[in-house]
Amino acid sequence: MRKSLLVGAVIVIIAVIGVGIAQWQRGQAPLPGGEPPISLPSEILPPSEPDWCPAVEVVSIPGTWESAANDDPFNPQANPLSFMLSITGPLQQQYPIDRVRVWTTPYTAQFRNIQTKAGRAEMTYDDSRAEGLARANAELKYVADTCKSTKFIVAGFSQGAVIAGDIANQIGTRQNAVTPERLLGAVIIADGRRETGVGINPGVAVAGVGAEIALQPLNGVVQAVTPGATMTGARPGGFGEVADRAYEICAPNDSVCDAPQDVGTLVARAGDLLLANGNHAQYATNPGVIEGTTASDWTVQWARSVIEAR
Repeated sequence: MRKSLLVGAVIVIIAVIGVGIAQWQRGQAPLPGGEPPISLPSEILPPSEPDWCPAVEVVSIPGTWESAANDDPFNPQANPLSFMLSITGPLQQQYPIDRVRVWTTPYTAQFRNIQTKAGRAEMTYDDSRAEGLARANAELKYVADTCKSTKFIVAGFSQGAVIAGDIANQIGTRQNAVTPERLLGAVIIADGRRETGVGINPGVAVAGVGAEIALQPLNGVVQAVTPGATMTGARPGGFGEVADRAYEICAPNDSVCDAPQDVGTLVARAGDLLLANGNHAQYATNPGVIEGTTASDWTVQWARSVIEAR
């Protein structure tokens, strides 16, 4: 695209010089000498970008208790055991920041429930998720507006997966600063709004759905246990135009993304569904999610493949 614009600009310059020479030969105008340089219409000038603009921006969104509102997005320290670091770390080590810019969303990442100790301040799930979505989208808009050639990868885990999935939904339905054409893909791991058949599942099949879908009919009960945690149900429109590159990864029996759909089981397992279980914390080591690998290793390899294809 830039080469085409540059060629167009050169043609216009030659044409303008040619007209000036013809006028000079006919005695209509002097050949420019000390005159100001010819100004070209802005639409034919090659676009310019800051030197820091990367080929690919990776926006990572950690899960509950794995981030903080004041964390460093380029060197996150809030939780050294954050699952998303097992994905972003290898990418940062392999690629210079001017090629792949990894940006980890700093947000409160909390989930208040009735077991919260008196006097301990915790943000509600609704407020935490809204904060994470706003901050991730602000970064996406800034880079999308500033760096017109940059493509994007969005990835998230748990609460961060819900946010990443919501962003993929916005992009796929053209409600985001990033257009579908600029999204290389989204990796959504342990998504509380996961629907069977929506997006691509690179791993084993799971029978359930995201807890926010399963528990939506019981939202009043959920609010009593986890005030400020609205069960939002499925995403309207799914992943739209990016459904072919939105990857939903879910471990079997992870109650966050593989919740049962019958009411009787829901009531019996309500505590597990709200507080998650052991499977939810093992995506970096569990070999039973994606055959022959782990969720984190699969994501790193996938990211490398789409980055190298740029």
